Amino acid sequence: MRQENLFTETQKQFKEIADILNLEPEIIRQLEEPQRLIKFQIPVKMDNGKIKIFYGFRAQHNNVLGPYKGGIRFHPKVSEDEVKALSIMMTWKCALVNLPFGGGKGGVIVEPKELSEKELERISRGYVRGVFPWIGPEVDIPAPDINTNPKIMAWMVDEYSKLKGEDSPAAFTGKPLEVWGLEGREEATGYGGAVILEKLKEKFNLNPKETTLAIQGFGNVGSNFARFAFQKGFKIIALSEDVGGIYAEAGLNPEKVLECREEKGEIAGCYCVGSVCDTNFGKQISNEQLLEMDVDILVPAAVENVITEENAPKIRAKYIIEMANGPITAGAEKILEKRGILSVPDILANAGGVAASYFEWLQSKQKEKWQKERTLNELSEILGKAFDEVWELSQKEEIKFKQAAYLSAIGRVVKAMKD
Repeated sequence: MRQENLFTETQKQFKEIADILNLEPEIIRQLEEPQRLIKFQIPVKMDNGKIKIFYGFRAQHNNVLGPYKGGIRFHPKVSEDEVKALSIMMTWKCALVNLPFGGGKGGVIVEPKELSEKELERISRGYVRGVFPWIGPEVDIPAPDINTNPKIMAWMVDEYSKLKGEDSPAAFTGKPLEVWGLEGREEATGYGGAVILEKLKEKFNLNPKETTLAIQGFGNVGSNFARFAFQKGFKIIALSEDVGGIYAEAGLNPEKVLECREEKGEIAGCYCVGSVCDTNFGKQISNEQLLEMDVDILVPAAVENVITEENAPKIRAKYIIEMANGPITAGAEKILEKRGILSVPDILANAGGVAASYFEWLQSKQKEKWQKERTLNELSEILGKAFDEVWELSQKEEIKFKQAAYLSAIGRVVKAMKD
């Protein structure tokens, strides 16, 4: 499968909308790439006493609507282009769901599985020292992303507070509960996707018991989305993770699949119905097979650019909920549109995470604890309202749903720049 460059794809997408909005060249120049890209070395003393140099990035796309906001990922494939693209997507995402943030994204080129806990802590604190002059509660508020978690955020906020000389819990989100973390933050992205699923059910009169789902990706986002979809009565017939997955015509219970993975180390081959969870039933499938399955709703919840011009003609789902960032290339999107497949874009489908980060930021600033029920209720309201606005625009202008989402988001940013 040909791998597209995410930054190129993001720019293509933006320029298509810029043409429709007839944007001035100076506005296009300001929005087609980040306002700032910070690249820096992170020298880390390893457990063997030697110093190893890691490389970190932070892209800050646009802050016209508020402070930059976006995650930090630790991954061997982190690159300048990747963080630039993801920072742009964060700007559109925050604008679409009406949050007072702009887009940012960061990362470190590292394989965290190869580090001890002490080395991971040193690299986390080193990252904060590298970006310290350009972040803060009213400037740029990082959060967890791939291979980063609440514990890493706790180290980072502690390092930031030391450098600042005062307690600054609002400088980071996605923190543990004991340091002003938010109840419900961990499942927020998956829950937000389930809110979108519920909206599709309303608009297209879907019967959950007869509506089949295939979910690619069974990490935090995919597993939580699967759990909430299952609770709502939808029939999940396929699940996968990076090493492959499982198909079961009778349907899968995500909780049982999680238990099976705990026991066996991977979900490939797990077949779970009722209390039976074994590898002797069902069918093992690859990620490529999952994408091309005959299901009602396809949910890419893993990595970017998995639906390309090569496999788009083979997609058989009627609806796609983009829980991953940028899972469909621009060329593939055109093929899907011609075939009448509706895509709910990532900037709406997975916005539950940044919406919850907004709640945590408010909580950390005001020192007021939110309960999980409040978090999930507010998420339902924000995402439900955003979906309805995009739906209305798509109907009024007679355009595709995904295009309406980008028109709405980019239009808001441009209006703020001109005001």
